[in-house]
Amino acid sequence: MRDHDAQPVGGIARRLANILTTRGIDPAAKLTDPAEPTPALQAAEARIPARYQAAVADHPAVVAWVREVAQAGRPGPKGAPGIAQGRSLLIVGTTGTGKTHQAYGAVRSLLLAGVRLRWKAITAADLYAELRPRPGHDGERELMDLARCPLLIIDDLGAAKSSEWTEEITMRLINRRYNEMLPTLVTTNLGMADLRQHIGDRVASRLTEMTDKVILDGPDRRRALAAKRRSNAAAAAPTSCTELAGPAAPTAVSAARRPSR
Repeated sequence: MRDHDAQPVGGIARRLANILTTRGIDPAAKLTDPAEPTPALQAAEARIPARYQAAVADHPAVVAWVREVAQAGRPGPKGAPGIAQGRSLLIVGTTGTGKTHQAYGAVRSLLLAGVRLRWKAITAADLYAELRPRPGHDGERELMDLARCPLLIIDDLGAAKSSEWTEEITMRLINRRYNEMLPTLVTTNLGMADLRQHIGDRVASRLTEMTDKVILDGPDRRRALAAKRRSNAAAAAPTSCTELAGPAAPTAVSAARRPSR
C-alpha cells in the first residue's frame, strides 16, 4: 500500500465501531469465551437419573456442605481438588419435599466446582436387593466398594422392609464410612425415632454423630406439579357453547293432527 493510502488507526477503529453499532453489536462489550461444559459433569449426567439431571442444590445447609467439601478437598492433578474426609448429611422430609433432588443437586454442584469426584447413588431397597446372597454374585466385594466410595448417596433409608440381615448390612456399611469419615448423603422419610426403630440403635447413633441434619418441609411437590398440569390442561381446553336442547314444543300442525281422545 502506498503511503498516501494509509489511514490513521483511530479512524479505522471508529469506522469498525460504527459498523458494529449499526449491526446491533456493542463495540465496547467485553469478549468472553462461551462456557464449555464440564467433562466430569457430562460423564456424571449419564449416571444421574433423567429426572434429576438438572437438579440444583439450593437449600442453605446443602449449599454450605458443598462449599465445605469442595474447600477441604486434597489437591490432585492440575490442582483440581479431590473429595476428602468430611461431614455427612441426613436429609429428612416427607414424601415429595425434594430430598433426592437436593442430593443429586449436591453432586452436580461439586462437579461444577471442579472437584474430582468418584461417587455412587443407590436406594436402600436396591442396596439390599443387590447385596442379597445369590449364586455367582460377590455381594461382599460390592459392599466393600460402596463402603470405600469417596461419596455415597443412600436414598430412602428406612423405606425397605427391615430384617436382621438388612440391619446387619446397614450397620457394616455405615460403620465403615463412619470410621473412615467418608461423606455420605442419606435421605429418609422417617424421623430419628422411627428410623432408629427401623435400622437399629447402633446405626442411628452413628448417623446422629456423623451427619448434619437437613429438614425439608412443605407440600408434596409431585402432587402440586400434577395439580398444576391438570389446571393448565383444563384452562387450555376449548369451551363448548352448545347446550343440550329441551324437547321441542309441538307445532300447530302437529297439534291439529293429533287424534282426539
